[in-house]
Amino acid sequence: MSIPTPSDPAAVAVELEKLRGTMETGFARVDGSLALLVQRGEQTDRAIADHETRLDALERARWPLPSLVALVALCGLAVSLWQLATRS
Repeated sequence: MSIPTPSDPAAVAVELEKLRGTMETGFARVDGSLALLVQRGEQTDRAIADHETRLDALERARWPLPSLVALVALCGLAVSLWQLATRS
């Protein structure tokens, strides 16, 4: 079995077949990498959405505190004024 010369059509066909195999392997590797990146992107999106919902819940649970503090302060002021008025 001898090595075909480059001008031989069979040699060109063999080289093209090798090149095709190399390209298919490379594309398969790139496709796998892209699929992994898409999966990680989806996981990140889910984590961000989860964090957003948790943050919204914390913000909703916190909003009455300043109002409650203001109400307690007003009640304390009213009691102090009432005591001051009854002493005189």
